[in-house]
Amino acid sequence: MFGFGKKKNRIEEYDKENWRPVLKCSICNGEQSAGFENIHTGVFKEQMLIRNNRELEEFKERYGIEEIKKIY
Repeated sequence: MFGFGKKKNRIEEYDKENWRPVLKCSICNGEQSAGFENIHTGVFKEQMLIRNNRELEEFKERYGIEEIKKIY
């Protein structure tokens, strides 16, 4: 029987050799975006807007991240 309504937590992969997870924070308005920063070039790829702690935890669970660095 299938478990309808149950959501499997599947961790999405990302290129860990070239990208690191970061939380980009605006000094002006406090807006936060979670995404990945290229280790070599510093380019930031936004994945989702973070409006509260629940959304940050959701991002971390989605990619299997324990700690996340803040950049400004």
